[in-house]
Amino acid sequence: MNSKAKEVLSTSLYFLFVIIVCFLVVKYVAQRTEVIGVSMMETLHDGDNLIMNKISYRLGEPERFDIVIFPFRNDERKNYIKRIIGLPGETIQIDDHGNIFINGELLEEHYGKDVIENPGRAAEPFVLGDDEYFVMGDNRNNSEDSRFYEVGPVHRDEILGKVWIRIFPLNRFGKVDK
Repeated sequence: MNSKAKEVLSTSLYFLFVIIVCFLVVKYVAQRTEVIGVSMMETLHDGDNLIMNKISYRLGEPERFDIVIFPFRNDERKNYIKRIIGLPGETIQIDDHGNIFINGELLEEHYGKDVIENPGRAAEPFVLGDDEYFVMGDNRNNSEDSRFYEVGPVHRDEILGKVWIRIFPLNRFGKVDK
């Protein structure tokens, strides 16, 4: 085999390797996603580009206040980005004053700044199943989330991953914390 053929073969194998690695990273490790809408304001803004970590929940369970991504049940091409509020087996209720209660105790959190105007299905105590999570947007009065039947509780196997890093806009680049 002449040197030109070896070089073409070597370059081709290198590109094949890079393509396979990229495919595996996107499939199993991390994926870029874009925020569309204002339901997670002030934490995430419309147009933010994020990297979703797909490994976290293969190694452990979702935790309260994690920001997760899951598909909308009526359109698998559309993903939702919400914050976990309730964990499996917990009872969720939102009172007339917009307070969130978990198992009868007031939830101490600082994400939703506005008083919740519509508690939806959580106006009455709502018990989560063994694999269900109650999720809400941080912009509580402008969020389609677990309070409403169209979204409902999110099953564990529906969670695609955890929001990890904001990559755009550059002035807000960095890890997205709880």
